[in-house]
Amino acid sequence: MRRVSAVLVTAGAVLSAGAFAAPAQAATLKTPTITAKGGFVMNNGTGKSLFTKAADSRLATGSTTKIMTARVVLAQPNLNLDSKVTIQKAYSDYIVDNNWASSARLIVGDKVTVRQLLYGMMLPSGCDAAYALADKFGSGSTRAARVKSFIGKMNSTAQSLGLKNTHFDSFDGIGKGANYSTPRDLTKIASSAMKYSTFRTVVKTKSTKQKVTTKSGGYRYMNWSNTNNLLGSYSGTIGVKTGSGPEAKYCLVFAATRSGKTVIGTVLASSSVANRTADAKKLMDYGFKK
Repeated sequence: MRRVSAVLVTAGAVLSAGAFAAPAQAATLKTPTITAKGGFVMNNGTGKSLFTKAADSRLATGSTTKIMTARVVLAQPNLNLDSKVTIQKAYSDYIVDNNWASSARLIVGDKVTVRQLLYGMMLPSGCDAAYALADKFGSGSTRAARVKSFIGKMNSTAQSLGLKNTHFDSFDGIGKGANYSTPRDLTKIASSAMKYSTFRTVVKTKSTKQKVTTKSGGYRYMNWSNTNNLLGSYSGTIGVKTGSGPEAKYCLVFAATRSGKTVIGTVLASSSVANRTADAKKLMDYGFKK
């Protein structure tokens, strides 16, 4: 009898340990702490929210604004990605006039395709490329009118996506005080943009070498590297865009796919490049485990 009792006690101990094992394991998935002022992550397949921190707070977005710029371009009817745009002096002057404007180093007189401008805007975050696209796809008899029209399209697209806390007053994030979104809204804009195959191809590209036509009819190569250092440093990363600025601080919209699951999210107003990257990695790790 003693031996049987011992077995029963041991079995009971094992059962007790098993009963407590599952809750203890579940408890290890702690909600991450991020340095960013705002953050949001969702399951891109289902739209389910996985993490929120000030997710609906209106914040400056920096160059993550260019996600909407690309989204508006790609939604144009009868879009020809291989149509050429002649680079104007106004685009390079804009870079000179704005200290925070990052550049694709486009050269006046060169003829650059719409597809190449998307690379120039999304990889090195070229404000000159964003300007060229706004000028090309806006409507009006003057450049100022065309740019205003294009920004109007950005705002009408935000409204069509049901976004209540987003407004643009620029094509690149260098706004005049009325350029804002939220972590949740910006994530939804990125999710919408990711439905376009060209967008997906561009934003997952680490670097590219593009052949453009010069003013004299010759050609030159443009080399662009992606500012998103998650590419190559976080397994499964598929995009999407960095942003920074004196008001925006350091922003990052990110997406990754693992085992058929895609998580997509945003951190706004982080304190450094290193911290926005660390924030994004934490949130994706968390998102994949949820």
